[in-house]
Amino acid sequence: MHPLRDLARRPVRTVLTILGITIGIWALVVFGSMANKINALVEGGSTYYADKISLSDNSGSLGGFSSVPMSLAIADQVRAVDGVAAVQPATMMLMDDQAPTVNMGVPPMITGTVHGSDQGLDRFPLHYASGRALSAADEGSYVTVLGSDIARKYDKHVGDAIVLKGVPFQVVGILEPTLTAPDQAASVPMRAAQFLLMRTLPPLIAAGLHQDDLATTMTVYLQPGVDPDVLASRIESAVPGVAAMTGKDFDQQIGSATSILNSILVGIALISLAVGGLSVINTMAMSIAERTREIGIKRAIGGSRSRIVREFVAEAATIGFIGGAFGLILGAIVVTIANESGRSSGTVLFELNAGTAVTALAFSTILGAIAGFVPALHAARLDPVTALRYE
Repeated sequence: MHPLRDLARRPVRTVLTILGITIGIWALVVFGSMANKINALVEGGSTYYADKISLSDNSGSLGGFSSVPMSLAIADQVRAVDGVAAVQPATMMLMDDQAPTVNMGVPPMITGTVHGSDQGLDRFPLHYASGRALSAADEGSYVTVLGSDIARKYDKHVGDAIVLKGVPFQVVGILEPTLTAPDQAASVPMRAAQFLLMRTLPPLIAAGLHQDDLATTMTVYLQPGVDPDVLASRIESAVPGVAAMTGKDFDQQIGSATSILNSILVGIALISLAVGGLSVINTMAMSIAERTREIGIKRAIGGSRSRIVREFVAEAATIGFIGGAFGLILGAIVVTIANESGRSSGTVLFELNAGTAVTALAFSTILGAIAGFVPALHAARLDPVTALRYE
């Protein structure tokens, strides 16, 4: 209780110092939570793309999210490439006419695949919160399985109807969260997806295509022991007009950008926290100047230098801990409010976990102790006689 009693001597100055730490920890918690969300999405994407290759038209978009049509005949050419175990064609398109301006991850997509074409090689875990998976018997019908974000955004449950591109679909299943692409997907039978894609294509393009021959991406599953990068090069050489993306490509293209963004976010928070640390140093220096005679008395009656250092370091650490606790609480409130306000639209930007909370609190306490160490050391080195004469 001694540190709290000493801090109460100058309540206004103490509160202002604690406020500086609070703002720094608040920034660290908020930006750290945003970095956590980004890292979770990237990690989920890395898991999703691991040990498989995604093909798209070489004029399309990154990661198989192109809506540029490909012929299903390309799948047969890819299957003939040495090292390919299976090819799963898919038809994908944006659920909305325009992608949202703010979105952590992939935009909402409509996805149709040829059931069973992966030959059981897809190991990405999908668990159902309710309902069932699509089956081969669903071909020709308008049913859908919704990802967790889509179901939450539109408040849909099994048995409800959802309109996709102007066509009503019955919801037969809802996925549990995966923190990657399936969360933002409405999965439909392949023929239904082909029908929707034809409706969205410009008439001049649609006129030269056959609906039953449409695909926008293909997932390639590898035979055991085959290197994904080598197989991707083989496919691009053997099948003209396609672009292949491996899990390593995903990590390089998405992961590098994510690392830069994380550095910026954490850097901003640390700068704010450094300002708070400087305020602790200033507070402790002023406190020592005001208590010079007190320090002299303690030294004169036998108080050791180490005890003086411990007292002032404990006082500074207490400032850091209190500021960190308030900053953590404030950050948690901001993160919760922001997530809840954006949850209905599928825009969840933050993920505050126990690691971030403990790190923030420990960091603020250690920062306070370090910031108070130099003034404390100066106090311990004061000559007792000189300190007693101090006015």
